[in-house]
Amino acid sequence: MSSASVLQSTNAPVVNRPNSIAVGTIVWLGSEVMFFAGLFAIYFTLRTSLPDLWASSTQHLDVPYALGNTIILVASSFTCQFGVFAAERLQSRATGWRPSEWGMVEWFFLTYAMGAVFVTGQVFEYANLVSEGIMLSSSAYGSAFYLTTGFHALHVTGGLLAFLLTIGRAFAVKNFGHREATTAIVVSYYWHFVDVVWIGLFLVIYVLK
Repeated sequence: MSSASVLQSTNAPVVNRPNSIAVGTIVWLGSEVMFFAGLFAIYFTLRTSLPDLWASSTQHLDVPYALGNTIILVASSFTCQFGVFAAERLQSRATGWRPSEWGMVEWFFLTYAMGAVFVTGQVFEYANLVSEGIMLSSSAYGSAFYLTTGFHALHVTGGLLAFLLTIGRAFAVKNFGHREATTAIVVSYYWHFVDVVWIGLFLVIYVLK
């Protein structure tokens, strides 16, 4: 091979292909957007058809309580992203006690705890509403409320399991590398998604009631 050919091959542009796992996750989240769009459509349709029922039923909602729970979930998106930043610099665990020295594991543990608090808060809210007679089968409002918020709670629970698996994988490998960092990034995509969906649900159910 001539020196010109070697130089040409050396200077050839590098093709950066997108990560297949990340692309697959984004495509899957697109289908999840359609799923929740359907739930929103059901909620709006029932609310338009039964305005008096909605007006009376929404009086039982504890908006300040739901707002506090929402703030916890939104804050968890920030802690999750800090975990991603640590994963991108291939730091799996803390090098010191200060948050600026935390690794992905510590930030993801904190995110998990905040997500668990959110789900627990929803369980307490359900218990309070049931005690006031608002159940899944009690009315169209109950069905719409529990279906929309319940499916979201299941998605949050799935995210919590994903955090545990990601943390476990960080402890299992000897060297935390780009593959583990990609897993953390993909999990963060999902978590940010469920956070955004909840913001929409909170505005529709609690603010625009």
